[in-house]
Amino acid sequence: MDRAQKEKVVEELGQIFESSGVVVVAHYEGLTVAEMQDLRANMREAGGSVRVAKNRLAKIALEGKPCASIGDLLTGMTVLAYSEDPVAAAKVAEGFAKDNSKFEILGGAMGETFLDRAGVKAVSDMPSREELIASIVGCIGAPASNIAGAIGAPASNIASILSTIEERAEAA
Repeated sequence: MDRAQKEKVVEELGQIFESSGVVVVAHYEGLTVAEMQDLRANMREAGGSVRVAKNRLAKIALEGKPCASIGDLLTGMTVLAYSEDPVAAAKVAEGFAKDNSKFEILGGAMGETFLDRAGVKAVSDMPSREELIASIVGCIGAPASNIAGAIGAPASNIASILSTIEERAEAA
């Protein structure tokens, strides 16, 4: 790899570190190509990405970035999982680590906050952006449906009473 290619990689990594909501660092030694492809596919489906880069170049790219605290994790065969959604990459990485003992999560960063192994696990247990939006929409919609039910209740009660009176009149 010549100097121009290295500079391009450092620039790309810098953009990743700057724009990602979460970055997870893991060791992947011993994973097969098919397992790495599964990880990449799962991450892509969740809206994230996976990147393998030279640790030295990644450390250069980390200088001055919010998640610079993960520099100490970059030793050995590391892979970076990242996403704009602050939860997606951690969820996928945790799920993948459960099924693959060779994929060992070291830690990560959420903005300026350093995450150790337990921190990544805690982030993965949080609801994703889509789940939060769905619950907020549900909370907003519930009062409206309650109001509509309360407004319509007297009319349905009157209709029920009239129907009962009519049935009794016909029976008599």
